[in-house]
Amino acid sequence: MISYAPLFKTMKEKSITTYALIHQYGINSRTIHNIKHGKGISTYTLEKICEALDCTPNDVIEFIKEAE
Repeated sequence: MISYAPLFKTMKEKSITTYALIHQYGINSRTIHNIKHGKGISTYTLEKICEALDCTPNDVIEFIKEAE
């Protein structure tokens, strides 16, 4: 399972809001909605978010292995 918890932590550390991601960095509001609801995003979008936050994918997503 993919978790976006690191994204919100990174945003807080860098004082960047979801509003800024949408209006200053051109991230689609639907993408923000999908992230907040745990849905998938494209690698292109991941790249745009990493550029906006000056971070790596590990600062945006984490993989959580589900118990079998």
